[in-house]
Amino acid sequence: MPHSLRKYVGPAVALLALLLGPIAMGQDLAQFEKRLTEFTLDNGLKFLVLERHEVPIVSFHTYADVGAVDEVKGITGMAHIFEHMAFKGTKTIGTKDYQAEAAAMTKMDELFVAIKQEKRKGDKADPEALKKLQEQFEQAATEAQKHIVHDEYEEALTQQGADGFNAYTSEDATQYIVSLPSNKLELWMMLEAGRFASPVLREFYKEKDVVMEERRMMENSPTGRLYEEFQGIAFLAHPYGEGVIGHMSDLQTMTRGEAEAFFRKYYGPSNLTIAMVGDVDPAHVKQLAQKYFADIPSGPKPEPVETVEPPQRGERRVTVEDAAQPIILIGYHQPNVNHPDSTSLQVVAEIVGVGRTSRLYKTLVKDKKIAVSANAGPMLNKYPALFMFMAVPAKGHANQECEEAIYAEIEKLKTEPVTPEELLKAKTRSRADLIRQLDSNSGLAAQLTFYEVVTGDWRNLFTQLDQIEKVTADDLQRVAKTYFTTKNRTVGAIETTASR
Repeated sequence: MPHSLRKYVGPAVALLALLLGPIAMGQDLAQFEKRLTEFTLDNGLKFLVLERHEVPIVSFHTYADVGAVDEVKGITGMAHIFEHMAFKGTKTIGTKDYQAEAAAMTKMDELFVAIKQEKRKGDKADPEALKKLQEQFEQAATEAQKHIVHDEYEEALTQQGADGFNAYTSEDATQYIVSLPSNKLELWMMLEAGRFASPVLREFYKEKDVVMEERRMMENSPTGRLYEEFQGIAFLAHPYGEGVIGHMSDLQTMTRGEAEAFFRKYYGPSNLTIAMVGDVDPAHVKQLAQKYFADIPSGPKPEPVETVEPPQRGERRVTVEDAAQPIILIGYHQPNVNHPDSTSLQVVAEIVGVGRTSRLYKTLVKDKKIAVSANAGPMLNKYPALFMFMAVPAKGHANQECEEAIYAEIEKLKTEPVTPEELLKAKTRSRADLIRQLDSNSGLAAQLTFYEVVTGDWRNLFTQLDQIEKVTADDLQRVAKTYFTTKNRTVGAIETTASR
């Protein structure tokens, strides 16, 4: 994507100014650039600060450039566990006596490793030794609990008016969000710096149990099982084939020591980007950032994933049998979000698979009445991912009917150029979808960090509007022919006994 901001003064800018209102501050995107201050501390931590003084609120978004894609076999699910761990506090928050708590946690670590080693003996494991070790582990856990002040970190923010306090993990990133009254800026600085400067992985083994329960819920969900199986065969080499939640055996056996090593590698300042949007003074932000974040030790930014998914040589299929609603899922390998074809594929999605005006909905749901829902869209990921089609058959109809109807719509994309009217509507919706995400301070902060980290420049958030405008009918036909091929296809389905 181009990095120039000032040269774009065409229809995209006019639409941006019209829809963003106070964000745009005029008819020139350069005005937006004047309101955004960016700076990087000596340790590598980058800040993006956007002034919006309409209300005395600030939205904070911390983007850690680490997700499930960065895990290896044996520690799958680690990034997701860290999402949980980040709320557990620090050496001074969440504890009554950190030294005593730390001693108990160290004892738990030693006992957990001893239990693992005994279990590795398989049939030769000593049941009595295991029982004794488990009892000692529980005693150490009970001792650690005596010193914990539960939810102190979260309550320190919620009692000061925090809104939207949350976090989430994806294939590519772990992100922490909250909005606060603007006079609580220093409180947020202190707390956020604390959880990355001196995190305490307290209740690590207890929290693993919570994640394992999430894993069981996913396994009990037919759609969850389908998606995991589908991803597993769509990606044979790339880590996108592993689920964000992790494998049960890895969750059961990973240690706090492994988690601390993962933290040291991936959660350093050079791998973090923080956006603040709202009623803030950039000079004051710089002062506080230096005070609270500058002393966090620096380190090299982790290397990106080097494994490349090889070209697919033929269609792959997986079927999950269950007494559940049939579903058909079709995926085609596509390039990453920075590839020149990414924008064209997003416009393709608007035409064929987004909303009740899309071709899939009109054909499968309204006209043929063979499905109760149908949609399509690309995965906007850091690495090459999938363009997905999905349909849920209507009563009395089967996955095969929906699958064939989807292929018919795909062939139409390849053989018949979209009409000028359809292309214009798709572009308008694509631009509106992007701009809609900027409506709130929180949404804008999220988009700024995403574009800064994944595309290399936050300005690409706005130049993307121009890229949408440049898409032609020939582009749509070309990308359909390039990516929507049989050998590049993976198909997953839930089939009930009655439908087979």
